[in-house]
Amino acid sequence: MHHISTDRLTIDRIGEIIASGSKIALSDEAKGLIKNCREYLDRKMETQESPIYGVTTGFGSLCNISIGKDDLSALQRNLMMSHACGTGDEVRPEIVKIMLLNKIQSLSYGNSGVQLETVERLVDMFNDDILPVVYQQGSLGASGDLSPLAHLCLPLLGLGEVNYRGERLSGEELLKRKGWQPVALRSKEGLALLNGTQFMSAHTVWALLKAKRLNELADKIGALSLDAFDGRIEPFGDEVNLVRRHRGQIETARAVRAWLDGSEIIVRQKAHVQDPYSFRCMPQVHGAAKDALTFVWQVIENEVNSPTDNPTIFPEEDLIVSAGNFHGEPIAIPMDYLAIALSELGSISERRIYQLISGSRGLPSFLVAHPGLNSGFMIPQYTAASIVSQSKGLCWPASCDSIPSSQGQEDHVSMGSNSATKLCRIADNTERILAIELFNAAQALEFRRPLKTSTVLEKWVADYRKSVPFVENDTIMAPNIAKSIEFIGQ
Repeated sequence: MHHISTDRLTIDRIGEIIASGSKIALSDEAKGLIKNCREYLDRKMETQESPIYGVTTGFGSLCNISIGKDDLSALQRNLMMSHACGTGDEVRPEIVKIMLLNKIQSLSYGNSGVQLETVERLVDMFNDDILPVVYQQGSLGASGDLSPLAHLCLPLLGLGEVNYRGERLSGEELLKRKGWQPVALRSKEGLALLNGTQFMSAHTVWALLKAKRLNELADKIGALSLDAFDGRIEPFGDEVNLVRRHRGQIETARAVRAWLDGSEIIVRQKAHVQDPYSFRCMPQVHGAAKDALTFVWQVIENEVNSPTDNPTIFPEEDLIVSAGNFHGEPIAIPMDYLAIALSELGSISERRIYQLISGSRGLPSFLVAHPGLNSGFMIPQYTAASIVSQSKGLCWPASCDSIPSSQGQEDHVSMGSNSATKLCRIADNTERILAIELFNAAQALEFRRPLKTSTVLEKWVADYRKSVPFVENDTIMAPNIAKSIEFIGQ
């Protein structure tokens, strides 16, 4: 059981909660903060005559229109319905679950004005794997992720759709099955639920957890390729990497040396003086990706541990501030940065694939004993190159764009939602490319026999061979690529 509190929720902890299927609960501290803020807001509305944005007024450019007390609940319900304008592909279930967790965390600080029962319903949905149907397209990443968060929260009202225990249910049917009453939204609550960056942050948390694994795999697979290519170890020495001072570069060099410790191939005399950049510059390129990951990790952890709706309520200071903490720019730019980093991991991986099939360093052309009769590993490189090209296209920074909305009131937006979805596509692409590199590297290694690589890599290749066989003669390659992707995804 994980207790939601003001303690820092780390990205690693989110990963553990999602992977293990852990239940969550609001801590007593969080319950107290939520109740205190709601009670303060109710008192404030009784005593303050001037309008409070989003509480007693309309939204966006309608902020100057005051709403009567009897219509405040309908205002919030109308907001939820009118903003559910998502389209395109559905968000994958594990990211929807992270969205729920991030939204609950964001509401737990007592700055949002929601009812305790509203947050507890979200907790119940999370714990029972009730995953709302959310769409990838619709958010500008500025007034929060309005459209996707509307879809996320519609089931609170018995609206929208959910995926539940293998079925697609309407929000109304869900409430019947669970014996729940629709949440009766009070002032500010719809805005608290829809404002926020949880669509963007959930995608990035998912991508960061994958990127961490891919960075480690890139070093491991790259080390195997280096040995299979009969490469040199000198570029991975401490002295030459320490002198440049970049942490990621130093970590990569040490990781590759560790993976190859004990290899019979890496220590033998080399006829060649240098290796191509895709091997020799792994510390610099993989290291830059690591440094990007470290930076973005910290930024997104800050975001996850923040209330990002509007207005922000400070009961102790008797202060309600309408500002812009829903704006996605602080995470949109880092998301685009991480997309570039992951794309480069895939790009350099494809170049190593190309070198392995080039017929150099004593390896046969296209890594088969009888090239000509067999095309061998010619076309997996095509596939990798195609994926690399797609990732390059996706690297155009969405955060550079902005289209005014809401009659000019929302005149600069982050487009971070597009940064988020294409970041996840690039993460998937890079995983596929690395899997194809492993497919090639394991094949190439067999042509170095009877020499062996390190004990740890030999064991890894032996495990890999339980799923993907050595290719003697041409066969259908797609299933082997699929099995390679599955192998490194475990």
